[in-house]
Amino acid sequence: MSSEPFLTINDQPISLRKAFQYLQVNRKLDGFIGEIVRQFVIEQELESNTTLQIGSGVVEQAVIDFRLQQQLTDPKKFQEWLTANGLNYETFHNQIAYGFKVRKLKEDVTANRLQEYFIERKVFLDRVVLSRIIVADQELADELKSQILEGAKFEQLAREYSLTDDKVMNGMVGPVSRGTMPDILRSAIDLAKPGDVVGPLGMEGRWGLFRIEEILSATLDDAQVKQGLQDELFEQWLAERIQKLPIKLQVGE
Repeated sequence: MSSEPFLTINDQPISLRKAFQYLQVNRKLDGFIGEIVRQFVIEQELESNTTLQIGSGVVEQAVIDFRLQQQLTDPKKFQEWLTANGLNYETFHNQIAYGFKVRKLKEDVTANRLQEYFIERKVFLDRVVLSRIIVADQELADELKSQILEGAKFEQLAREYSLTDDKVMNGMVGPVSRGTMPDILRSAIDLAKPGDVVGPLGMEGRWGLFRIEEILSATLDDAQVKQGLQDELFEQWLAERIQKLPIKLQVGE
């Protein structure tokens, strides 16, 4: 076995054993080993799956697109960028190709489960843009609701009466996942439409009026939603594969 140190810092040799001790004492060894095992599983799958080959033309076009986007069309600037990032052209090219292969692997691994998983997760993916007025007692909440029905401005009442910090934004909360809402609020919103004010609703010792600004219903046609679900399913698949692997750590003296 080679006596070469694993790493040299300020001319001081650091053995692999010592490096692992550093990671262990800082509670980072498990994450380090986990990343190695994760990469092992991915590479094994890429090597065994012949359907994941990527055409060189696709990779070359991706390289061109990257250089255009990053304003690296000048060969000298591109070489400087590669050097600054510790890369040469071959390594950079291989990274692009690897990214395409992993993306294709994710699509293959998740294809059969994606629709079902989307349905399972939809309540958390659907979002509702809300504004709110939160007050301490029901009587005041009832009075504010009456004023709104009579034409008072929701925004003005939010600034004047709401107890939450978002009152400075006219009570605007922004997009909220349906799955994270209290049941009482989600049930009321499910029966309403944009522009409606629901409540007063009693929650956590306070009373709230909620105006529905917009309903953002998730769909698999949304590339960001689809990608997020594929990533989640892929990580589940990886975890199942890793769990079945016998792993033994050996570090020499």
